[in-house]
Amino acid sequence: MAILRFQGREYGCRSGETVLECLERHGLSPPSSCRSGVCQTCLMRAESGEVPETAQKGLKDTLRARGYFLACVCKPRADMAVALADDQAAHRQGATVVGKESLADGIVRLRLLPASPLAYHAGQFVNLIRDDGLVRSYSLASLPEADGAELEFHVRHVPGGQMSGWICEDLEPGMTLTVEGPLGDCYYLPGAPDTPLLLVGTGTGLAPLWGILRDALARGHEAPIHLYHGSYEAGGLYLVESLRALDAAHDNFHYTPCVDEGDENAGFAIGRADRQAMAAHPDLKGWRVYLCGHPRMVETMKRQAFLAGASLGDIYADPFVYSVPTG
Repeated sequence: MAILRFQGREYGCRSGETVLECLERHGLSPPSSCRSGVCQTCLMRAESGEVPETAQKGLKDTLRARGYFLACVCKPRADMAVALADDQAAHRQGATVVGKESLADGIVRLRLLPASPLAYHAGQFVNLIRDDGLVRSYSLASLPEADGAELEFHVRHVPGGQMSGWICEDLEPGMTLTVEGPLGDCYYLPGAPDTPLLLVGTGTGLAPLWGILRDALARGHEAPIHLYHGSYEAGGLYLVESLRALDAAHDNFHYTPCVDEGDENAGFAIGRADRQAMAAHPDLKGWRVYLCGHPRMVETMKRQAFLAGASLGDIYADPFVYSVPTG
C-alpha cells in the first residue's frame, strides 16, 4: 500500500486507487469536477515520489516539469507527497526597492531585491503586495543567471491604477513591499533548441518576453526566434536599441518593432504586432508561441496561431488585465 502525504498527514492509498479517491475516502474534499482527466480542476503538485506518465497527459511541458499532475487519474505506484496546485503561491517574502528608472513615457523599470533569492523562470509572474494589502500581478523581466538576485519589472502607469500609480509616483529606493510567487507557466523550455519561437507582445507585455528571449539566447537556442513588439505610437516602444543590438549579435534572432501609426522610415513596421506576425508567419506548425500584453490581442492571436497550425500546448499566453477603481 502506497503512503500519500498531504498537508502534514499520511493516508494509505489502496491498490488501483487514485489520489483523488484516496483523499475523498479519508474525508477530504480537494477540488475536482470531471473525474476523467479532462477539465484539470483536480490539478495537484508532487513534492516527492514518482508521478505516473498517464497522470500528466494533456498538461503543458512547464507544468509536467514542475511535478503537476491530475489527481483524478493518478494511481500512485509508491509513496508520494502531494500538495494543492495553489500551494505554490503561498511563499511570501519582503523585498526592497533597489532601483527605479523610466523606460518610456509612462513606463518604469522597477528593480527589487527579495529577502532571499527567488527560484523562478524568466517570464513567470509574481504578486506585489503593498502594506495595506493591495495586490497586483507583474511579470518578471529579469533573468536569474544574468541579473542575480534582483527582480526586474516593467510597470505601466495606468490612469486611476492604485498599484501602478503608487509604484510610478511614490515608491522610492529603500522602501519595501511583499513579493508572492513565482507563478505562471509562460517561460522558455530548454531541451528543444531546434523549435522556432514566435514572441508577440504589446506595451509592457515585452517584460516577460524580454526575459524569455534572453533565456533562450543564453541557453544556445538554435532555431529562429522572432519578436514582434507593438505600441500605438513609437513613444510606447522601449528597449528598442537593446533589442536591435541582440538582433545584430545573433543570426537566429529577428526583432520587429511595430506601431499602429507613424513613419515606416523610422525603422518601425506600421500595423499591429499580431497582424505583422501572422502575415510573416502564416504556418506555425511545430512552433512555440508566446503571447503577452493586451487581453484582446492575446486571445485573438491565440486563436489565429492555433488555426495556423500551432499546438495549443505550445501556445503560452499572459494577458495583462488592469484593475482600476470604479464609481
